[in-house]
Amino acid sequence: MKAVIAMDSFKGSLSSSEAGEAAADGIYRVFPDADITVRPVADGGEGTVQALVSGLDGQLVTAEVSDPIGRRIMAEYGILPDNTAVIEMAAASGLPLLSAEERDPMRTTTFGTGELILDAVHRGCRNIIIGIGGSATNDGGIGCLQALGFGMLDSEDRQVGSGAEGLSQLVRITDTDVIPELRECRFHVACDVTNPLCGENGCSAVFAPQKGADAEKVRLMDGCLRRYAGIAAEYCPSASPDTPGAGAAGGLGFALMYFLNASPEPGAGLIIRETGLEEAIRDADIVVTGEGCLDSQTAMGKAPAVIAAAAKKYRKPVLAFSGAVRNGAELCNRHGIDAFFPILRRVCTPEEAMDKENARRSLADTAEQVFRMIKLLK
Repeated sequence: MKAVIAMDSFKGSLSSSEAGEAAADGIYRVFPDADITVRPVADGGEGTVQALVSGLDGQLVTAEVSDPIGRRIMAEYGILPDNTAVIEMAAASGLPLLSAEERDPMRTTTFGTGELILDAVHRGCRNIIIGIGGSATNDGGIGCLQALGFGMLDSEDRQVGSGAEGLSQLVRITDTDVIPELRECRFHVACDVTNPLCGENGCSAVFAPQKGADAEKVRLMDGCLRRYAGIAAEYCPSASPDTPGAGAAGGLGFALMYFLNASPEPGAGLIIRETGLEEAIRDADIVVTGEGCLDSQTAMGKAPAVIAAAAKKYRKPVLAFSGAVRNGAELCNRHGIDAFFPILRRVCTPEEAMDKENARRSLADTAEQVFRMIKLLK
């Protein structure tokens, strides 16, 4: 048997690689001579760096950058053998870096993300992949651009302040101090969010409340972002706040697309392409995928569904394992996942279920039982 295992992470419990190895352990108990390929995957958020670095034998490096409220921290990113940098903006500008009391998108900044890009460029990287999930920010990406040398200027030609508050001061944009190497760089943005920059489906209305904004701040930020888009159009005439994905990461998507000429694409698809996963799937007998929780959102373009779609191009059977199954998971069966299996084997607390060793054992044991049935049917 030749199997390809490409599991998304079980967030808070198992990494993508750990989940894949646990499933492989269960299969080997039934098919000791199986030819199993384990590939880490992610969807552009947490785990993107690890998936590409481990899948392509890259290396992890660290840089000192600003966190969302300006504290200096050490943030990690990856460099692949071809000198492609892989960055998760959440490493520098992510919500988990802040306590609940510190969350305030009026002042949180993407400056640290720009510093990560700057560090990668100084190390010689000219091809840069950026995963933009998990942000703590709603600054339209101006902090990131400031770190790269763009002038986000107020009425007195000074750099505006941090966060959405800075957007309210913005009068004009310049690029005279942008680092020259930036013109040599190509940016690819791993992004599954299709929200526009402004309006009822924009980043302020949809995402800012979870980042600490109340209704009044949402209204203010949406207005500031709309005004920012107008100023940006003076710099880049094609800049539109209505572009799908412009609202990703509090508007960082907009900044990357129109100031750095970045190409956004679904995160899982990008990783499948970069790691050559589809070629491995093409030669497999069976494909195994999964994530921490399968539900209707899984079918709407999350990593397991994208992997299943790739497998179905070659008519490969697809199984999925998950920590939990919620309403709507049956949609996965219409999107290429032939059968899915929750791995919980006894009544337990969420903490017990997510304990790393418990989750690893449960996943391996469930995979074993499923593949015992497959062996009977062979």
